[in-house]
Amino acid sequence: MTRLLPSTLFGRMVLVLVAGLFIAQLVGAAILLRDRSVALYEAGGFHAVRRIASIVQVLDALEPAQRGIALRAVNAEPLRVSVTELPGPLPAGETSLAPRMQALLTRLLGPDRAVRAAIVERVPLQTARAAPPPEHMPPEGMHRRWARPDARSYRVAFVAQVALADGTWATFEHGLAREPFAWPYKLLLTLGVLLVSVVALALLAVRWVTRPLATLGKAAEGLGRDIDRPPLPESGPVEVRRAAQAFNAMQQRLQRFLSERAEFLAAVSHDLRTPLTRLKLRAEMIDDAAMRTKVLADVDEMERMTAATLDFLRGARTEEPVQPIDVNALLESLQSDFEAMGHEVTLEGSAASPFPGRPLALRRCLSNLVDNAVKYGRAARVAVEDAHDGLGISVTDEGPGIPEDQLDRVFEPFYRIERSRSRETGGTGLGLSIARDIARSHGGELVLRNREGGGLAAVLTLPR
Repeated sequence: MTRLLPSTLFGRMVLVLVAGLFIAQLVGAAILLRDRSVALYEAGGFHAVRRIASIVQVLDALEPAQRGIALRAVNAEPLRVSVTELPGPLPAGETSLAPRMQALLTRLLGPDRAVRAAIVERVPLQTARAAPPPEHMPPEGMHRRWARPDARSYRVAFVAQVALADGTWATFEHGLAREPFAWPYKLLLTLGVLLVSVVALALLAVRWVTRPLATLGKAAEGLGRDIDRPPLPESGPVEVRRAAQAFNAMQQRLQRFLSERAEFLAAVSHDLRTPLTRLKLRAEMIDDAAMRTKVLADVDEMERMTAATLDFLRGARTEEPVQPIDVNALLESLQSDFEAMGHEVTLEGSAASPFPGRPLALRRCLSNLVDNAVKYGRAARVAVEDAHDGLGISVTDEGPGIPEDQLDRVFEPFYRIERSRSRETGGTGLGLSIARDIARSHGGELVLRNREGGGLAAVLTLPR
C-alpha cells in the first residue's frame, strides 16, 4: 500500500486534499439528490391529493349517468378512477406519507367525508407511451423525465377510497414516481468544475506551505558543500522560523567547532616544529655518518607524518573562497608538473564550462589521485566527462588494482595496503582520505573501481 503513496510531502498533501474534496463533493451531491428526490416525491403525493379532491367534487356535482364520461376523461396515467356501490378491500401498505396524505384529503373534502387511504406497490397499465405533442415537450436543456415521467417510473401508487354524496364509493389509484428524475448532468458538471477549481487552489496552497521545507532541504544539502554558506532567512510561519533558527544555530556551532579545531591544530603544529628542529640540529652533530643519515631520515619522516596528519585533521575546511575553476587548465597544469618529474600522464575529454569550487583544494584532490596512479600503476590517464547536472573526472592506471574487499577500507585514515609499511613506497595512508573529504566538501563523491583487464579507476563526481 505504501508503494502507491506519493514519495514527497507535497504529493501526499495533495492526495489527501483531493481525496477529501472528492469524497465531500460526492457525499454532498448524494445528500442533495436524496433530499430533493424525497421532497419531489412528497410534493407529487400532495399534488395527487388535491387532484383527487377536485375530481371528487366534480363527481358529486354530476348525475350518476354523466359520471362515465368524466371517468373516461380522467382515467389516464398516472391516475385510475372507478366508482362502485361498495368499497373494495384496501391493499395493505406501510409508509409515513400515507397518513399525511389522508389527513390532507379529509381536510380538503370535509371531516364528514369517509376516506380510506394507503400507499402500495403498483404495476403500470402500459410499458410504453407515445411521444407527447410538440406543445407539451419540455424546454430545451431539460431532461424529459424531469418534465413528464414515464409510466414505468410510477413504482408506487396512492390508493384512496372516498364516499361520494349519493353513497357510492370512488376508488382512486394515483401513481407516484419514486425516481422521477434522471441524473442531473448539469449539477454533476457544476460540481466537477468546482472540484477542479478547488483542487487547483489547493495545489497552490500546498506548494506555498511546503516551499519552506524544500528550502530547508536544499540548505541542509548545501551545508555539506559549504559550511560558510549564508544563513537561512528566518521568516514565514512560526514553525518555519523555529526550524530556520535551529538550522542556523547548528551551522554556527559547526563553524565555531571547526574554527576552534583549526586554531588548536595550528598551535600543535607550531609546538611540534620546535622539537623536530632541535632534533635535526642535534642529528647534524652526530659523528657517525651512517647513524646521522638514519636519524635525519627519521626526523624528515616525522615531519612528513606530522604535516600529513595535520592536513587530514584540518580536513576540507579552508578559508579559500568558492570561485569558477577552469578544470581544463588545472588538469593541464597537473600534467605538466608530473611529466616534469618523469611520469606519464594523459588527458582525455574536457569540461565545457568552469566549475564552481575551491581551486587549491580541488587541485590537491586530483594531485593525490594522479600521484597514486603513477606510483602504483606506472602511468595515469585522466578522462573528463561533462554533463548538464555534474562533472565526472576519472583517473585510471595500469597497476595491480585493489582487492574488492578493501576498496572502501583504503579511504580510512592511515590504512595502507602495502604490507611493508615502508613510507618510501606506501606513503602515510592519508592521500585518499584527504581526496574524498575534498570531494565531499564540494558535494561530490569519490569511489574506486577495479578495471576489467587490470588497473584501478578513481572516479570523482562533482555536481554543478
